[in-house]
Amino acid sequence: MIKFHKQSFFVFLLLFLFGQIAFAQTVSKYIVVDQFGYRPSAKKVAVLRDPVMGNDAGESFTPGTSYSVVNTTNSAKVFTAAPTIWQNGKTDSTAGDKAWWFDFSSVTTPGTYYVLDVQKNVKSYTFEIKDDIYNVVLKHAFRYFFYQRAGFAKKTPYAEAAWQDDASHLKALQDKNCRYYLTPNDASSEKNLSGGWYDAGDFNKYTTWTAGYIQQMLMAYEETPTAWTDDFNIPESNNGKPDILDEAKWGMNHLLRLQNTNGSMIALVGLAAASPPSSATGASKYGNVTTASTLRSAAAFAFGARVLRKAGWACFADTLQVAAAKAWDWAVANPSVTWKNSNTGVGAGEQEVEDYTRLLYKLDAAVQLFALTNDTKYKTFFESNYQQSHLYQWWYAYPYEHYEQEVLLYYTTLPNATASVVSAIKDRYTSAVNGGNILGAYDNKKCSYLSYLDSYVWGSNNIKAMQALQYYEAVKYNTNSARSTDAMAAAEHYLHYIHGVNPLSQCYLTNMNNYGAEKSATQLYHSWFTDGSSKWDQVGVSTYGPAPGFLVGGANYQYSLDGCCATSSCGSTANNALCNNAAAKSAVGQPPMKSFADINGQWPTNTWSITENSNGYQISYLRLLSKFIKENGSATNNTNNCVVTDLKENAIDVASSFELFPNPTTGNFSIRSLSTTDYQLTLTNMQGTEIKAYTVDANLKEINLSGVPSGSYFVKIKFGDKVEVKPLVKL
Repeated sequence: MIKFHKQSFFVFLLLFLFGQIAFAQTVSKYIVVDQFGYRPSAKKVAVLRDPVMGNDAGESFTPGTSYSVVNTTNSAKVFTAAPTIWQNGKTDSTAGDKAWWFDFSSVTTPGTYYVLDVQKNVKSYTFEIKDDIYNVVLKHAFRYFFYQRAGFAKKTPYAEAAWQDDASHLKALQDKNCRYYLTPNDASSEKNLSGGWYDAGDFNKYTTWTAGYIQQMLMAYEETPTAWTDDFNIPESNNGKPDILDEAKWGMNHLLRLQNTNGSMIALVGLAAASPPSSATGASKYGNVTTASTLRSAAAFAFGARVLRKAGWACFADTLQVAAAKAWDWAVANPSVTWKNSNTGVGAGEQEVEDYTRLLYKLDAAVQLFALTNDTKYKTFFESNYQQSHLYQWWYAYPYEHYEQEVLLYYTTLPNATASVVSAIKDRYTSAVNGGNILGAYDNKKCSYLSYLDSYVWGSNNIKAMQALQYYEAVKYNTNSARSTDAMAAAEHYLHYIHGVNPLSQCYLTNMNNYGAEKSATQLYHSWFTDGSSKWDQVGVSTYGPAPGFLVGGANYQYSLDGCCATSSCGSTANNALCNNAAAKSAVGQPPMKSFADINGQWPTNTWSITENSNGYQISYLRLLSKFIKENGSATNNTNNCVVTDLKENAIDVASSFELFPNPTTGNFSIRSLSTTDYQLTLTNMQGTEIKAYTVDANLKEINLSGVPSGSYFVKIKFGDKVEVKPLVKL
């Protein structure tokens, strides 16, 4: 039997109680970190905040003098230092806080940690340090586009069980037999405008914006191909091509359907909304052609032709190149065809642009076509007009024209670009990046949360990502090599902001708690994950909440409830009652960074201006995130699927030996194959059940799908002892 003296027991009791106190640390909302974590080589700064303005102005927090990084595995303090006050104790009016910085960049050992205020015994959310910390985040954020696909079933194993749905908008008078909005009863106006993506929380498909999303995907791939692997668990995964190119190709197929034989592009397809999307029954309608949508599509087609040809889709690239030239020619002949869809009942957002933006689209198309064809007519147009851009005229770069500015920079990389023009563009951009709102903001520590933005308006998270990409582009285009390290560090801080380094400790991606973010967005404004849905409205309240990885719009200092709320004149007692939504009201009239609430509501709360998603927000974020992904090696298989020379049967790589077209199809489909011998073909459903089997010989290249209902399938081809599977959609 062990005996304790009273003194020994007292010491033991103190040690025990001290241990209990040490382990009773609570998470403090005043210590904010990237909730996913940090790369070992990254600059790591926790922000400590004392509220001064806004809803939490009555609270206070003064950090202790000693902060530690604690390893959660063994409770060891691996680094300890004093925090430093930001701007001598100045209140950051944009954030509404005083701030301190705790820099723990020297901690590089992989592991799981938290930041501890030693005196106050409070801590941050837990985070990890490791090389591939953002890889799983990238996959879930990228799978967003799969969930946004129109006319494609979301079924396991590709859709997670909680977010399954049948293919949407394929009923009578919907996408595959869509009619012109002014003649809904005229069957002769029907067009197959299926595919593409729901644009945002609404389900409409805007041509100009879709083309932009595709270009950003292609740009993201070109910049960091090793980040984009073939294993993101979409139906096209494991086909030998990076999944981001498969997704871009999905969007490109939709664009091609929007092109008329004369080259013009239909500007908009309006879709009915419902939850889930497959339950939508309203007719789809298409609008007019416009010059802006045609120019933007010309750029996307040309960019796609060049990138996808390198990836092995030569036949498809040929199609895109023809489409690009036709679109350019039509736009040149029709330079100012406009159509405003406002008040037409088609679409929710206004897709038409003013003359200046249309010029930027034409500059983009000229650059992409010149890069593709080396035809001097495109170069001549660009060099005769690029000086009209704001970057050139103002010597100022700002995120709202981020991509359009990059078009000028992209031109500087082309082999036959004029040297004097290249120099002029780079000089302008170097001056702009060195200015007060980019590297100047970084050097002068203008933002207490290390992610300066001059204005928090609708879609601020998108603007944050685009601001960060301006830093990255200074490195990409080598406009100021001496500042490359600083530029990349600055860009990464904007990523940390989106992941939780903000006054609300809010990770702005939905439903990511299982992937490392302890305070991710629980809801968003979206027609599928709609307010009141018993399955999908809110994490922790609904059965499932929204799908993971959707980036919400973010803080918006202009957010307000509808004006009818002020006078209780919203049309009914029930509508007036919605004006009392405490969460919505909490976001009104706050300092810009605090003008956000994790809410999902219809009119009159108008939450779409802070919590709606957008494909534009998503691709900007993905492009930024991909710059900080651990490299995994390129998935691209560069086999040319149109022309085969010196074919040796024994050397056939089945992974690149056939292509299905058209895909999606409304009836039969054909096979482009490298094989000159018979092989077995099996059609299965998404669950792997065999639907039909065929023996394909050298002469049979078209497969009859009569009797096969619309839906998503797999085509499995067995050649010798090798098997290859590719997805197929029948509309």
